[in-house]
Amino acid sequence: MIWLLVRTGLFVALAAAIAYGIGVLLDTPGGIEIVWDGRAYFFDPLTFVGVFLGAVLALWLLWKLIGLLLACARFLSGDETAVSRFFGRSRTRRGLEALEGGMIAMAEGDPRRALAKAERAGKLLDRPELAELLAAQAARAAGQEDRAEVYFKALARTKRTQAIGVRGLLDQAMERGETAKAQKLAERAFALRPRDAGVMTRLFDLQTGAEDWGAARRTLAAEVRAGALPREVGARRDAVLALAEARVAEAAGDHARAQDAALEANRRSPALAPAAVAAARALAAQKQTGKAEKVLRQAWKLSPHPEIAGAFAALVPDETPEARRRRFKGLTAETPDHPEARMLEAELALAAEDFPGARRALGDLPTTRPTTRSLAIMAAVERGSGADDHVVRAWLAKALSAPRGEAWTCDACGHVHEAWTPVCEECRAVDSLSWKQPSGAGESSAAQQALLPVILASLEGQAAAREDIPDAAEDAVEAQAEPAPPEKGASAA
Repeated sequence: MIWLLVRTGLFVALAAAIAYGIGVLLDTPGGIEIVWDGRAYFFDPLTFVGVFLGAVLALWLLWKLIGLLLACARFLSGDETAVSRFFGRSRTRRGLEALEGGMIAMAEGDPRRALAKAERAGKLLDRPELAELLAAQAARAAGQEDRAEVYFKALARTKRTQAIGVRGLLDQAMERGETAKAQKLAERAFALRPRDAGVMTRLFDLQTGAEDWGAARRTLAAEVRAGALPREVGARRDAVLALAEARVAEAAGDHARAQDAALEANRRSPALAPAAVAAARALAAQKQTGKAEKVLRQAWKLSPHPEIAGAFAALVPDETPEARRRRFKGLTAETPDHPEARMLEAELALAAEDFPGARRALGDLPTTRPTTRSLAIMAAVERGSGADDHVVRAWLAKALSAPRGEAWTCDACGHVHEAWTPVCEECRAVDSLSWKQPSGAGESSAAQQALLPVILASLEGQAAAREDIPDAAEDAVEAQAEPAPPEKGASAA
């Protein structure tokens, strides 16, 4: 309404100005004389102005006529759009002006005005892709997602802007949580722009979220080839995905595929403990115990881990404690000073009832690096050595409040997992689990579970010695509530 009043006022002012000008010209005395080819032409002021404006109009019409003739000549010479382009120049100019106004409005933070300008430009321009793109962005900024979707679909139907339209639809699907639709759009976007790092990352995340491990591996390979991901990171991540693929194949009963995938995972990342364990089991199933032992030795040397020790023990399940202890010497010798190797040697010595040897192997770990596991082992050493019950209870009481020790912990969110997984259960990050000390203390039941959890599970004849530890752990809560008498032989505590 205001704009209509403004335009009406401007029209009235212009008409008044013209009328006033005509009146001034009529009242002006004299005139203008023009001499041409010996002849004189006299004009009064008003007539002269009229002739001048008529001449300007004639020249403008002549210019347009010449342009039309040239367009017709080009049309006759084979340019089929020459005439239509001639008549559409004014329309194109107005469309570009509307587009320019829309871009300015968008930059000024006025998405509704930008949307109106973009829609006007789309009606005026013969190729409205830029207007549709601006309209889609303006509609999203204005919170009109349905209208934005219409424009993104229009862009997706045009070859030149197909990738932009698909990316816009992908953004909308991900924001709405429509993962299945988003994955299809991401696959389409990847086919259009196979070297786009952003598209590859989104597609990879969607595929791993859907546990489509095979497709995720192909996308990962494309990321590495495009240089969007370092090769060493790609190799480690591919090992994680191959291991996940092996687990799915194993659950489906495809043992051959599971074994191949496990071996591939170990080849890609020899230091990844779960991959080494899976590869060793695959080789053991093929009666290749020597190769399985070699795989575990290499993985242990790179990164000692209890699961590797458990798999190493499982290669010869029926051996005696002494025989197992001798066989493990070749494994622990690779990293003799590593805390995991020292605790492993102590557990093996306990199984063989060599309590002094267990104490020597454990060394100062209970004091310099106290964890639930090291303190529980120390309690077992004291019990096996015949120490007083208060000594054992004191060690177990410390184990109950000590840090739990290394665990599979997500580097992204810090969530602690009971077992390794390819994707964090909490934040869904891929290949984010590291074997490290999480924050916080151990749980009250950890002391009962830490002693010989895997290595000695298959050994016979040691059950009575191990049962003493849970019995003593049940009394440890009382030991925290009352002061213990002076501990005989507990100077290491």
